[in-house]
Amino acid sequence: MSAGTPTLCDECDLLQQSPPLPPGGASLCVRCGHVLHRHRPNSVDRTLALTVTGLVLFAIANTFPFLSFEMQGQETQTTLVTGVHDLAAQGKVGVASVVLFTSVVAPGLQLLLLLIVLAPLKLGGRLPPRFPTLFRWFKRLVPWGMMDVFMIGILVSVVKLTDMATIVPGTSLFAFVVLIFVLAAAQASLDPDVVWERVPLRPAVRRAPAPGEAVIGCDVCELVVPERAADVDPGGRLRCPRCADVLHRRKPDSLQRTWALVIAAAVFYLPANIYPVMAVTSLGQTQADTILSGVLFLLHHGMWPLAIIVFTASIFVPLLKLLILLFLLLSVHFRSSWRPCERTRMYRITEAIGRWSMTDVYVVTILVALVRLGNLASIEAKAGAVFFCAVVILTMLAAMSFDPRLIWDTLEQDHDGVRAAPRAAT
Repeated sequence: MSAGTPTLCDECDLLQQSPPLPPGGASLCVRCGHVLHRHRPNSVDRTLALTVTGLVLFAIANTFPFLSFEMQGQETQTTLVTGVHDLAAQGKVGVASVVLFTSVVAPGLQLLLLLIVLAPLKLGGRLPPRFPTLFRWFKRLVPWGMMDVFMIGILVSVVKLTDMATIVPGTSLFAFVVLIFVLAAAQASLDPDVVWERVPLRPAVRRAPAPGEAVIGCDVCELVVPERAADVDPGGRLRCPRCADVLHRRKPDSLQRTWALVIAAAVFYLPANIYPVMAVTSLGQTQADTILSGVLFLLHHGMWPLAIIVFTASIFVPLLKLLILLFLLLSVHFRSSWRPCERTRMYRITEAIGRWSMTDVYVVTILVALVRLGNLASIEAKAGAVFFCAVVILTMLAAMSFDPRLIWDTLEQDHDGVRAAPRAAT
């Protein structure tokens, strides 16, 4: 991102200019503190090397045995997708689809899209067809790749089975662990500005907006353009000239969608914590476990760090997200001007912590895949797992639907009496 480039903060909508950044430096919004840009040295080289490494590890992680379960002379071997298949066989197709997408499909697509996008930049060749769209898809997939959360699920699962049988890690597990760090490093070393700057733009789009001219920003590639220079699709919608995403001054129907998702998640939260998430059959006897009983099991076995993690991720975090989103919705509805910076930080919390609630869903998936010895030992997913998976997905979608710029609109309305007017260059 070149110095002096106009930037619209996607959390408070303040128009400002990007200062020159030193290597490793970052620019912050002067009003809400949101990170606008980061300078990552050698971004393309480092990210491409990590991407190639990640693709090799991804192939290994999905090919070889993942974990083995040994009990009284019988053994069960699993791959990364065995639990997905078993959940679907038990009728939990929705949960199986979510687990498959978040633990395998989304991370794999991220790596593949990064390779397609970055290889031409490194080799100096022609950009692939629909290059901006491919990179836009990568950015959309980032929140849904949850291999790190899956790893916490593995740790909890191993602890739960320690007294029942012997767990033997496979080659795939070691590749999976390394892949988590490689993918995280690739995302951290990627500088999106370097990629977007390679997309050719018309002179009318590249020109600086005139003082007082209405501008509009893209929430994907962060391009700020004069409103008259934006593309218009056959449906009359404004589209970004760089990434072709639909341009909106505010997320469409943000409050209505967020309210609907929050209410739906709140309805599912109670049965998710009341109904059992799984039933364990051992030597002909069956015991049903809820999320809370799983926490108590870890405490009983002295695994209090894991117990705290599971309680926080599976019980406290979903409830906290619902309460924060409810508070933000009400504050916008009543046009509150109370501490907008703090409310914006609360919104960031909801986006950052929501994915970790998938831990218990992954625990159920892993246990269902490992313990498949008939009446000797077996585990079946129950209704609580379905409700809990729904709560996690709904709260994540609710946080994505909420537009934090609405928090700041009240201040601007009080100041100039207009509602979400087009931002004007100064």
